[in-house]
Amino acid sequence: MDFLNRLQSEKKRFTYFGKGGEFAIIFFKNLFLTIISFGLYYPWAKVERLKYHYQSTELDKARFAFHGTGKEVFKGFIKVYVFLLLLYFFLIYGVVSNNPTTFGISIGVFYLFIILLIPFAIHGAMRYRTSRSSWKGIYFKYLGDRMELFWKCLIGMLLTILTLGIYSPWFAVDIRKYIFSHLRFGNLSFDFKGEGSTLFWINLKFFFLFYLTLGIYTFWYYKELLAFYANNTEITQNGRKVKFSLDMKAGDVFELVIVNFLLITFTFGIATPWVIVRTHKFMFRFLQIEEGLDTNSIKQVQYDDYNNAAGDDFLDFLDIDLI
Repeated sequence: MDFLNRLQSEKKRFTYFGKGGEFAIIFFKNLFLTIISFGLYYPWAKVERLKYHYQSTELDKARFAFHGTGKEVFKGFIKVYVFLLLLYFFLIYGVVSNNPTTFGISIGVFYLFIILLIPFAIHGAMRYRTSRSSWKGIYFKYLGDRMELFWKCLIGMLLTILTLGIYSPWFAVDIRKYIFSHLRFGNLSFDFKGEGSTLFWINLKFFFLFYLTLGIYTFWYYKELLAFYANNTEITQNGRKVKFSLDMKAGDVFELVIVNFLLITFTFGIATPWVIVRTHKFMFRFLQIEEGLDTNSIKQVQYDDYNNAAGDDFLDFLDIDLI
């Protein structure tokens, strides 16, 4: 029995089975349909892309699944589109008014609304994406409070501005800690234990060494940054904490970046889907869950359903990726 328990709780590795040729068909079909539909096909393209990446990712001999629909994402897309359209109309009104005061107010209101909406978008995106993500039929869930996240983001933004950006590592870590502390997978909970001072030091080293090494230090920077985020993420199961780990070398990052760059450059972008698949395979090749997680003991927990994808769509507009 002890042997079986050890076997169940050994290190868990992720595997990505996506293929460049398969994803290229999806990628270019979606690109074509999105262009000829003037962007209206985008929600269905996004869902098909997510479903492919989810079902191509395996953990402990089981694949992940994304259950969102194009219709859900389209509804969110329309909400975001209408809201941004109104903001742009207000901005255009300020531009054509020939009144410096009106122009300044319109610019200020536009960017203020965009900035203030970011925490609401993050909250909505996390709620939607987790409610539509599963593994072995067990769903993820985000239990954060919208206003609590809003005030945390607002204070962090103000401190970052007042410190001329110096506070940004602490701000990023604080938001990550909040999101992970409210993330659930069945009866599992998550935490992020990284510190802002550590991230600040990582960024500071990059700032100085980038120029001293003529950019070569970039590969060490990305390796250290990715390891910081992965190695400080924990899962709690029945009171026991289990850590993620990402064990890669700067040379691995160098190989990924250089080959991807050459593929994109010499194919004039045609190799983009192959580059995306290579990047996914690279990340999952080094990511693992340390000993102690018993996947057979994970049980489903019932939460409310959430089908509003507006936050997810707004983050796409801002080109902000979920964690």
